[in-house]
Amino acid sequence: MKHLALAAGLLLSALFVTPAAARQTHNLNLAWDFWYDGEEAQVQKVDLPHDFQIAQPWVSPQAGETGSRDQAANSRSRLSGRGFKEMKVGWYRKTIRPDEAWKNQRVLLDFGGIMLTGDVYLNGERIGGTDYGYLGFEIDITDKLIYGQDNELLVRADTGQPENSRWYTGGGLFRDVKLITTAKNAWFARHPLHITTHIQGNRAAVVIEAELYSSLRQTAPLTFRTTVLEYFGDCLVNEVADHVSHPTKYRSQSLRAYVLDTIWIDDPHLWSCEDPHLYSVIVEFYENGADVGQSEPTDYCTEEFGIREISFSPEYGFKLNGQKVLLKGCANHHSMSALGAACYPEVEEYQLRLLKSFGYNHVRTSHNPYSEHFLDLCDQLGILVVDELYDKWLKQYAGGRVEWMQQWPYDVSEFVKRDRNHPCVVMWSLGNELQQYANLPFNDWGVTPYLLQRELLHRFDTTRPVTVAMHPRYRSLETDSLPCDLALTTDIASYNYRYMYFPGDGRRFPHMIFYQSEANTVGMPGNFFEMDRDRVVGLAYWGAVDYIGESGGWPAKGWAQGAFDLSFEPKPIAWLVKSMFSDEPTVHIAIVEQLARDNVWNGVQIGTEHMSENWNRPRGETVSLYTYTNAEKVELRLNGRSLGIKENPSQPSRRNIIRWDSVSYAPGQLEAVAYSGGRIVARHRIETAGKAVKLRADVQGFRGQYHTLLIHLTAVDSRSRKVATADDNLHLSVEGPARVVGVCSGDITSDEDLTGSTVRLYQGTAMVFVRMKGYIPPDKVTLIVRSERMGTQKIKLE
Repeated sequence: MKHLALAAGLLLSALFVTPAAARQTHNLNLAWDFWYDGEEAQVQKVDLPHDFQIAQPWVSPQAGETGSRDQAANSRSRLSGRGFKEMKVGWYRKTIRPDEAWKNQRVLLDFGGIMLTGDVYLNGERIGGTDYGYLGFEIDITDKLIYGQDNELLVRADTGQPENSRWYTGGGLFRDVKLITTAKNAWFARHPLHITTHIQGNRAAVVIEAELYSSLRQTAPLTFRTTVLEYFGDCLVNEVADHVSHPTKYRSQSLRAYVLDTIWIDDPHLWSCEDPHLYSVIVEFYENGADVGQSEPTDYCTEEFGIREISFSPEYGFKLNGQKVLLKGCANHHSMSALGAACYPEVEEYQLRLLKSFGYNHVRTSHNPYSEHFLDLCDQLGILVVDELYDKWLKQYAGGRVEWMQQWPYDVSEFVKRDRNHPCVVMWSLGNELQQYANLPFNDWGVTPYLLQRELLHRFDTTRPVTVAMHPRYRSLETDSLPCDLALTTDIASYNYRYMYFPGDGRRFPHMIFYQSEANTVGMPGNFFEMDRDRVVGLAYWGAVDYIGESGGWPAKGWAQGAFDLSFEPKPIAWLVKSMFSDEPTVHIAIVEQLARDNVWNGVQIGTEHMSENWNRPRGETVSLYTYTNAEKVELRLNGRSLGIKENPSQPSRRNIIRWDSVSYAPGQLEAVAYSGGRIVARHRIETAGKAVKLRADVQGFRGQYHTLLIHLTAVDSRSRKVATADDNLHLSVEGPARVVGVCSGDITSDEDLTGSTVRLYQGTAMVFVRMKGYIPPDKVTLIVRSERMGTQKIKLE
């Protein structure tokens, strides 16, 4: 998804002709055999990314009750967090026939991750694997390939036991798999570049460090060529710098990070949320003092970066390029709607663009590293990221196969080296809600494990603060008068939900910098407006987008307290968020359909009222409703008749929410008109619709590597008005080289197969995910939708 990759590659090819021994990357995502453990007779053909767990049937509370009621209840509770899906082992198989040219090259397998843990076999021999599947790894297979025949690559993916995660993880090869060839005697290491920028007046210094392995016995200085490119629009590449450097090679160190020349850029174009401008760097290595202008490089690597300056302080919270910026964001798990854990960049982009359109500028990657594609997109879209590594520092929550103390050094190194060049990443987070666990290593409630990880992290990056999300934030179970020792040790004091302690803790401990790492949607808008927003870093609303797992109880399959439902459809409360996060004048009507249940999660009230925008109601009904607005006042009109004008409440806990009770329903139009400064600044209208006669299709497609399209279907009447009461069953098929890979109505209680070909409309809408079979024009594909009431529609995916 890197939008500079093509441009950089074209320039690179113009600079030199790629030699046979230079780096080549081969995508291995297509045409794998897959089967569940013990079911090899039922082999499926799958393409990656793939989440085998999302296709499994739901495990209802009544399913499999072979023991006592208590045993059955315990089993159900163990699966509710994991999305009511069985824990399983899946196997993937692919054959590789090595190219004869590889005999003189180094050959690697690169895995973006295996969920939840995984083992890799080549020709029957275990050659590697992962104990923490959210991070990638590579395996050198240079000496293990058998030439002249097919080599069998076998991968075992294990979801672990229910207690190995508190949420839905998915299972399988959920990210990319690649085969990489390089020169045999010298090559750039994994995640080789470290790019730091320093702004001085109207100039910026770009310091580039490159990690290289070399077994060459040359005594002459090494030769690196560094080219910096600037990207404009869609097609223009400007060469900013072209430097050649000659650092000294240390013969005793085969693997070493070399500091290349500092590159100065005049009048740099700074990266920001509003203008996420990016540069790209290409670093080439030449062996044995080769002439840069006349010979081919031995190896090369590329990376995007942004020039920006960040700072944190108890006085102002967070500044970007010298300007105060408040983090206004969400904290969500990594799964994406009906696709589960499978990392489709096009779907990640859709979600990020949706969030940004509602005023979000921030994501906390709870509670594990997201895909590299995701951070690329945040770079491109101007989304600030708190990059999180773990949930708990315990074997149980970090894969479950090896002790956490054995694996954290690799995890921290891989995590930071992978993500440190992303301008979107402004803070590292190493864990979440550890105070509830007395059995952490070293028995000091997490202080020593934090300091050990931070010290290693600083080996690879010192430009960002390091934090841990706290809940509860207090020192002991007996009193909450003081923050815990870990909160006093971290660079940033990150409190989940306990923003009300910021003022008191800040007075006692003036060095503390505060970030509300989780906020509950039921607490809006108080948990936003009651903070001193001039002094805090910001906040992240937990579960802003509904997700599978962490169910409050069957039939709900997951979290349903978000501002957007499982199909990414905005709920009415999303406009409350927009009214808080955005300066754009906003008003929106939300009909109260169901009062909030008493629902407590992790000691915090999370139950929210169920809202709709439905104005097709029984005659004579009276309703309560809200108008969400950031304007000074709102007038409510029914069929042109004013029902009154109300002012926006001034108290922080009710700001931007105006309640209207005993509104009598009448068919027609209900309109909210927002005023500021004596003039109309925004309107929102809902109206009574007729019967559904057809589907309106909004096709969203991004030029990603999987060519996946999102088709948002809405039932409309003869006047193209949304019919919120439509609940038709839709039967889907595809004409052309594509297939449906996911369907979702947004109803978290639905028992439908999210990977099936049937979906029932929920509040008049549904989402369909279609994956192209290769790089083909979308208009070659037609989605056919059949329903009993609306007949058959053919939707050209243009």
